[in-house]
Parts: sequence; structure tokens; C-alpha cells
Amino acid sequence: MATGYLEILRTRYAARLLAGTLVGRLPNATAPIAILLFVRAEGGSYSLAGALAAVYGVANAVGQPLLGRVVDLLGQPRVQLPAVLVSAAAMGVFAFTGIGPLPLAYVCMVVAGLFTPPLEGGLRALWPSVLRRPDQVHAAYAMDAVAQEVMFTVGPLLVTLCVSLWSPQAALLVLNVIGVLGALSVVVTPPSRAWRSAPREAHWLGALRSPGLLALLGGFLFVGMALGSITVAAVSYADDRGGDVVYGWLMAGLGLGALAGGTVYGARQWSGVPERRLRVLVALLAVCYLPLLLIPGPVAMTGLTAVAGVFLAPALACAFVIVDRHAPEGTVTEAFSWLVTTFTVGASVGTGLAGPVVEHGGARWGFAVPALAGAVSLLVLLATGRVLAAPAREGVIAAVSENDPNRAAEPRFSSGERA
Repeated sequence: MATGYLEILRTRYAARLLAGTLVGRLPNATAPIAILLFVRAEGGSYSLAGALAAVYGVANAVGQPLLGRVVDLLGQPRVQLPAVLVSAAAMGVFAFTGIGPLPLAYVCMVVAGLFTPPLEGGLRALWPSVLRRPDQVHAAYAMDAVAQEVMFTVGPLLVTLCVSLWSPQAALLVLNVIGVLGALSVVVTPPSRAWRSAPREAHWLGALRSPGLLALLGGFLFVGMALGSITVAAVSYADDRGGDVVYGWLMAGLGLGALAGGTVYGARQWSGVPERRLRVLVALLAVCYLPLLLIPGPVAMTGLTAVAGVFLAPALACAFVIVDRHAPEGTVTEAFSWLVTTFTVGASVGTGLAGPVVEHGGARWGFAVPALAGAVSLLVLLATGRVLAAPAREGVIAAVSENDPNRAAEPRFSSGERA
């Protein structure tokens, strides 16, 4: 099983691009908890901390597809590096000025979120030009989804480690410096410098003019809602059965399930069109949320959350392939960034929706929200099946510049040829 992943990581630049992207995204992955701890240390309320984190999250959701479109137009280094420097500088100003001048704190959150570089979409745009075979690209998408679970598990631990060793202010600064170094390690590589998007047709909607992409985003809005709501329901469950320790185990189970599912999914080749396979994966995802309604004891519940997470990473990996098939030419980075934004917005909506549900109905009704959201996602994908069945194209061209040192060894491919 691990052979395919090791083969990918042994490919020139693959391990560096994956590691650099994950490290570069650490400030974004850890921002909610880092902002919360810093604001509380400054004497601010939980409400203020939540508001600042929410502003950062909204700005990030807006900025990802906008910056992704600029990357498609100008290339990766000319956008990613200035963006990460601006974002880190804004977070640095926030770390040094604190919450005293409150309007400045909000401005810093807007700028830091808006200029977070679209490294995630950029990496997925790079895979077809770095890897040699179509099955490797598919496996890389799965490995990418698995690596995200690791990052979102390790990230909060790094925040708490920095806070315990130094201070919440130091955590903000250190993580953003690490993020700059990660982004820098990506954009200086030959694949990133050489990558160019396919020629694009000028259109104000950009990637969103693809009906298939819109259908996919509509489905994944509800997948994000499911993930956001399950975290709130888990808090309610844990409050009555052991507190933070139980909550930590439930979240670890969810991540472990996604890790296992993504690893197995990416280790084999799949036949048939990915659009049909995605419907099956989302159906299984929705079904696996249902046993959570049993709310057994903590040990059994941890096992059920692991089962609930099994099909998340495979669904994401399959969605990455579909994005590549449906994004109009010249919009691949923007299209991947829209998926990130939609998933993030869905998670935020799910969190907000599950709060009052849990408050009035308890944990059992809270766990009904992800099951319902998963079912709605499946209905959206089924209702738009005809649209999804007709890709806008077979994939974007993974452009390779004339002076790319890998050109002779790795012929030019389109993503469609690989997918």
C-alpha cells in the first residue's frame, strides 16, 4: 500500500512541494486557536476572539479564489510570495499591537486572511506537471487529502507548544515565520517557477462559469457543513462524559478514520468516471454519520467517529480529480481554491447551525445534522448528475516552460491524459 506513496515522494520535487505546502499553510490551519489564545492573553473576551477569528476566516474564504485567479494569470511565485509576506506582516502587526486599537486589529485580520496564499490550490495544479503517470496524480490527490488531516492534527499541538514554551504572541509570530519559509520553499522550485496555466478565455465569472464545477461546489458545501457540525456535537457529547479529554479522543478518531480511508483509497487504481465514484463515496460518508446518533460510551463513540471519518479523505481526493476535469482552461488554481472556500464556508455554516440545535436538543440531535447534511450533499450530486457527467474539458494543460530541467525526462501532459 505504501509503495505507491513512496514512489510519488521519490519523484523529483514531489516531497518538497508537499512538505512546503503543508508548512506554508500552518498559519491558516492554526489561526483560530492562535487568535483565541492571544486575544484571551490580552484580556479580550471569548466573543471578541471569536469575532476576530471569524473575520479572518471570511477574508480567507474571499481571498483564496481571487488570488487563485491571479496565480492562473501571472504564475505562482509572482503571487504566492508577495501574498504570504503581506499576510504574515499583518499578523505580525496584530501580534505587536494587540487588541488595544480594536479597529486596527480587525484590519489586520482582514489583510492576513485576504492575502493568505492559495498554496493548496497551487499544489494540486502542479501535480500533473511533476508526476509521470495518471495513477500517480490520483494517488497524489489522496495523499494530499491525508496530509491535511495530519496538518490539522499537528497544527494545534504546535500552537500549544509555542504558548507553553514562550507566549501566545510568540506562537503567532513563530507560526507565521514558519509559514513564510514553507511558501518560499515551494515558489523557488523549478516546477513552481516554470508552471503556467493554459490560455484562458476572458470571463468575469472565471472558473465559476463551469456548470459541473458549480454542481460539485454545491455538493461540497454540505460536506463542509457535516464536518463543521460534527465538531460542535462532539463538544456537547464530551461535556457530559469527561470534558476536553473525551473531545480530543473523538476528534482524533475522526482524523484517524480519514487518514486510514485516504491511505487505502490512494493505494489502488480506480476504474470508471470519478463523478459516479464521488456519489458512492458521499453516500457512504452520509451513512457512516448515522451510527453517531446511538451516542454510546466514550470508547465506542471514538470508534464510531473513526468510522464516520473513513470516507472524508477519499471524497476529497475524488473531488480534486473532478475539479481538474470541469474547470475551464486557464482557471485550474482558481477552481481548486473555490473548492477550499466552499468547504470552509460550509464548515462555518455547519458550526453555526449545530450550535442552536445542540442547545435545544442535545448531542443526539447535534449528530443528526452531519447525517442530514451528508444526505443533502448526495441529493445535490444526484440532481446534477447530468451536468457532472459532461466535463467542460479533459483537463488543463500542465504547461512546462522551455527551460524546465525536467522537460526531457517528463513529457508534457494535459491533466485529462493523466486523469
